[in-house]
Amino acid sequence: MIHITRTIAIDESEIQEDFIRASGPGGQNVNKVATAVQLRFDVGNSRSLPDDVRNRLMRLAGRRITERGVLIIDARRFRKQERNRQDAIDRLVLLIRKAAEKPKRRRQTRLTLASKRRRLEAKRHRSEAKRTRRSVSYLED
Repeated sequence: MIHITRTIAIDESEIQEDFIRASGPGGQNVNKVATAVQLRFDVGNSRSLPDDVRNRLMRLAGRRITERGVLIIDARRFRKQERNRQDAIDRLVLLIRKAAEKPKRRRQTRLTLASKRRRLEAKRHRSEAKRTRRSVSYLED
């Protein structure tokens, strides 16, 4: 079990890990050993996540989530397979924790009288500056 918050824990059987060859430094070892990790987590069918967290996670994941609701995290930052594996799990946990936070509702506030006056004064000032740039047309009598 991977503990996310006090109330949310994910069973490790819900996570699928594929090890692939990573690009970057590592010498000849990079051509032989599959050190990069591609972690897959089926958000849409997960029994561990409450509905509200699932919906927020799908929005937060952005392009990392497929049309079928599978979250894919690539981890290839380190040269060791185990460190990449842990990095992918840490990133998944962080993403789910962020989705578990309920967003605060915005309370609508009123503009202060002083801020309204400042805005109108700025508009008047700008209007005056533009008006003085216009060409002057002389009226012929």
